[in-house]
Amino acid sequence: MTAEIMVQADQVIANTYKRFPVVFLNGTGCTLYDTDGRSYTDFVAGIAVCNLGHSHAKLTEALCSQAQNLWHVSNLYYTKPQVELAAWLVAKSFADRVFFCNSGAEANEAAIKLARKFFKDRGENKRFKIIAMEQSFHGRTMATLSATGQEKIKKGFAPVLEGFDFVPFDDAEALRAQIGQEHCAVLIEPIQGEGGVRCPNSDYLKTVREICDESGTLLIFDEIQTGMGRTGKLFAYEHFGVKPDIMTLAKALANGLPIGAMLAKEKVAAAFGTGTHASTFGGTPIVTAAALEVCRTFDAEDVIDQARETGVYFRGKLLELKERHPVIVDVRGLGLLLGMKLNFSGETLVTQCMQKGFLINCIQGDILRFIPPLIIKKEKIDALIDCLDQLLTDRSAKSL
Repeated sequence: MTAEIMVQADQVIANTYKRFPVVFLNGTGCTLYDTDGRSYTDFVAGIAVCNLGHSHAKLTEALCSQAQNLWHVSNLYYTKPQVELAAWLVAKSFADRVFFCNSGAEANEAAIKLARKFFKDRGENKRFKIIAMEQSFHGRTMATLSATGQEKIKKGFAPVLEGFDFVPFDDAEALRAQIGQEHCAVLIEPIQGEGGVRCPNSDYLKTVREICDESGTLLIFDEIQTGMGRTGKLFAYEHFGVKPDIMTLAKALANGLPIGAMLAKEKVAAAFGTGTHASTFGGTPIVTAAALEVCRTFDAEDVIDQARETGVYFRGKLLELKERHPVIVDVRGLGLLLGMKLNFSGETLVTQCMQKGFLINCIQGDILRFIPPLIIKKEKIDALIDCLDQLLTDRSAKSL
């Protein structure tokens, strides 16, 4: 059955992904099972999506309950789960208003539009440009790939949209030198995920906030990967003592159902009046009911505190691994968003780990990224560390 599914997929699905030769059938907690009955410990979590793992009982119950009542109505009407989810996000964040959509790219599209509209409404028509960071990733729509600071994402799609300037991440002076009266916003990931799990210096985001305040420019945090507990705080900006004007969320918000959210302060959100922006499927009852249960589970089960503790443990184990293997150049990240930079391509290790029952991820060619469900147990981490230790030891022996 496995081979048949893969052959059919290659015939009928657009070839936009380089897929591994495995077909997953079901999953529970931090474990996935393929069609051949093999099990895999999941350190990818749908790329930082399944923060509560697979087939979580409470999420399944909430989803089934909502499915028996109401799946979808237009946003021309009110629905209870959407309102309750928005209220939870507002209560837990800097924001006053929430706009729901279907993905991280859509959330960033909304943020870009809102920033421009805010200044248009004030009669400052020349303020439309946005400063983003080199090596950033904000999505694959035309606007969000235009805002992405990686040329490989833009390849083949020129001309990209105008209005985006780029400066190096974690370089406040470069930002200060670039920012001008034509800029409406600075768009930044508090920690660069796809760009290499790059954490800024402790005072960098505070300085960015100061520069934005001095220039009257809006500050947008893209927390699509870093938000919803991934870094050991509900939102990564909490680590740095800085609040944005606009923030985007997606990925883990509904633990695998498609949802995005743009949060904003009242004075900024007011620029989105009736008819200025919309989404047919944004915040449907079924997806917001699931997201609301994610939020309630975070509160009831201290998921984020556990993730913070587990992240410290995991990072410590990676640092111990680094001491034993000179091919490991760096260990970086916060919480359970961790990266390990190698001095060789990491793709082979990803395949070898999968063959041994561990799913990991490689970005930028030489950085292994570890983004497991936040409920991962220490013994699962120990098993992965032992696997990596053996693979790196074998690699060293072969090179002698």
